Amino acid sequence: MDHPSPFDLTGRTALVTGSSRGIGKALATGLAKAGAAVLLHGLDPQRLEATRRELATEFGDGKVGSVSFDITSEPAVSAGIAQAEESFGPLDILVNNAGIQHRVPLLDLDIDDWNRVLATDLTSAFLVGREAARRMLERKRGKIINIGSVQSDLARPTIGAYTAAKGGLRNLTRAMTAEWAAHGLQVNGIAPGYIHTEMTQVLVDDEAFNAWILGRTPAGRWGTVDDLSGPVTWLASEASNYVNGQTIFIDGGMTTVV
Repeated sequence: MDHPSPFDLTGRTALVTGSSRGIGKALATGLAKAGAAVLLHGLDPQRLEATRRELATEFGDGKVGSVSFDITSEPAVSAGIAQAEESFGPLDILVNNAGIQHRVPLLDLDIDDWNRVLATDLTSAFLVGREAARRMLERKRGKIINIGSVQSDLARPTIGAYTAAKGGLRNLTRAMTAEWAAHGLQVNGIAPGYIHTEMTQVLVDDEAFNAWILGRTPAGRWGTVDDLSGPVTWLASEASNYVNGQTIFIDGGMTTVV
């Protein structure tokens, strides 16, 4: 007898914000490999279209679409989610991945940069999550996955705004659960450790910082984008239906040791 896998996402539609490259692209690819139709998102139209074409070559044009809107603007988010559902069908899965970093000591941090990081890394998850949830709640089902960081629980010098945003995102995940879990939604997060991407290559190339990461991480290595795809696919699937309000740390053990 053929038993369907609880991890199978065939027939589901997922939107991944900030998915034209890096971690977001890897998460969208992982969801597509599990059978989902995926909507890519980004603000650079050329890069977004190039990524869409790349994934469409692998999974088919009907399985990969794209949408572009400003995740920090309430009207743009409302229009963007409406466009996503009109063009690609009801969203079953939302991954709030888009984010930015700004490295300045707190005493030197300009308020405009503070607000920009908070808007992009925290408020956007509220805006996009709320707009997607309005529609998911009507259907009494949906998965929202917020992409945090080890800085959801820890802090380092020079990234105060990012740390505040990611800490807030962990509790936003809990707040969404408190209000929406009874109506069929599962809202969870992942908290990646130090992941080797094109954006962190400069840190990998820094011999002192790289040695610190390898020594600080029990697994003894940097994470890869593929290390994140499995946990996100699990949280997007039926296999995680009784998991709610959790932030799963995917950090090679970094946050478990002193």
